[in-house]
Amino acid sequence: MTQKTLPTDIPVEEFLATLDARRSAEGAELVALFREVTGAEPVMWGPSMIGFGQYAYRYASGHEGVWPRAAFSPRKAKLSLYGLQTHPDAGPLLDRLGPHTSGVDCVYATRLDRLDLAVLRELVALSWQVTAADAV
Repeated sequence: MTQKTLPTDIPVEEFLATLDARRSAEGAELVALFREVTGAEPVMWGPSMIGFGQYAYRYASGHEGVWPRAAFSPRKAKLSLYGLQTHPDAGPLLDRLGPHTSGVDCVYATRLDRLDLAVLRELVALSWQVTAADAV
């Protein structure tokens, strides 16, 4: 199986400029937060994901690929925050994050201004830590 979501050469700022004003501002704020926590520069992954760093993975099935160590997507309906649930200590922090829902690998929030950004910073740092051994 070919990996569908890969890094692109599209400038992050160019992507953010295509969003409505609120999502663009939230995206810019998240870029600053993720950059501060990770020390990495943002890269577009596919058409709408902004990732920081990357790590290699391989499943028991043999499927392998690369994925951002920390990432988000400022989608129209909700912000998708990737990898925040992967660290064993994430549960109590997620309880304090603010209004959100959770999927398999995503935390979804409708508005950034309703989240506790200090808690979000901690979650991004934990996500970054979990993927450190497999960073490429």
